[in-house]
Amino acid sequence: MIPTKEEFTKALASKHGKALQEKLGKATVAVCGAGGLGSNISIALARTGIGKLIIIDFDKVEITNLNRQQYKVSQLGEYKAEALASNLKEIAPYVEVETHNILITAENAVELLESADIICEAFDKAENKAMLTNVVLEQLPEKYYVAGSGMAGLDSANNIKTRKLTEKFFLCGDTVSDIATEESLVAPRVLLCAAHQAHTVVRIIAGES
Repeated sequence: MIPTKEEFTKALASKHGKALQEKLGKATVAVCGAGGLGSNISIALARTGIGKLIIIDFDKVEITNLNRQQYKVSQLGEYKAEALASNLKEIAPYVEVETHNILITAENAVELLESADIICEAFDKAENKAMLTNVVLEQLPEKYYVAGSGMAGLDSANNIKTRKLTEKFFLCGDTVSDIATEESLVAPRVLLCAAHQAHTVVRIIAGES
């Protein structure tokens, strides 16, 4: 039996406090990329009671994604955004999820992201990271922006940190490790970086950033 929305909200408020839960429930967060970072960020935020998530990813679930991304074997071949939305609804049935099965580009980014309060960058490739960063900083300067850089390899988990670069720009990761090879990506370290990003979002909403 699925609890009512009121029961869900009351349970979350008992853990976070009513005032914070109200803020979380009113927030809209865009997650750009639904892979190792994005899928884990989204699940963490859904569990906190975020009101709305905008999930953007053009890719489909592949078997090599399963070592670190929040998908099931039964979802192989599905669009990541749709598969993730389905998983989120199992975890938090009252979170609003808007999905876009498209590649985010410099041409469509503003339209896709303008309704978000906070934007999370969760791409693999450096050129895509740079593109989104430039778009947000230049065309959406009023938005909070939480990016990831460096979560590969087996180096110490303690090297993954959150850095505040400007008033509204946060960078999470070790800023060093490269993710060019699939062999360098292990679930715990990717999850650590994603957790930093999700927690930064919560801190921004709480006014603690």
